[in-house]
Amino acid sequence: MKIGVVSDTHNHMRNVLEIVRLFNEAKVDHVVHTGDITTAKTLELFADLNAPFSGVFGNNDVEIASLKHIAARNEFQFRQPPLFLNFGARRVVVVHDPRDLTETLIQDTDVALHGHTHLLRMERQDGLTIFNPGECAGHMKGLNAVGVIELESYQMRLLKF
Repeated sequence: MKIGVVSDTHNHMRNVLEIVRLFNEAKVDHVVHTGDITTAKTLELFADLNAPFSGVFGNNDVEIASLKHIAARNEFQFRQPPLFLNFGARRVVVVHDPRDLTETLIQDTDVALHGHTHLLRMERQDGLTIFNPGECAGHMKGLNAVGVIELESYQMRLLKF
């Protein structure tokens, strides 16, 4: 199963259109947003994904009521962190801030996804895969990225744009 991972879109709508295209082209099975969408109109653009869409709100998601409304209308699963997702035998936890990945939170978890830092993080520690694809809301072409994680092998890769 391939999971698309996006973080910190920060209302950069042109990049979100490209992100949707990349995930659809990669034929991911599910897409997860790790927070900081910023506005409801940005969240609405994800309705063109060809996969289910889940995620958490971040510290810059101040329009929570509007974001929840768009999420509900499009059947997206969004909530305040943490969000736990089960994909077959794999358990995934999603947070925005990596400081929330406490020992208790990651217990019995296979994959931890986070955002907030805008920095790439691809780690395996003690059987836990930790992934943040980094920056995707920048204006410099070729320096933005989203990620794909293959849950069977825990292989992580970036889709740069």
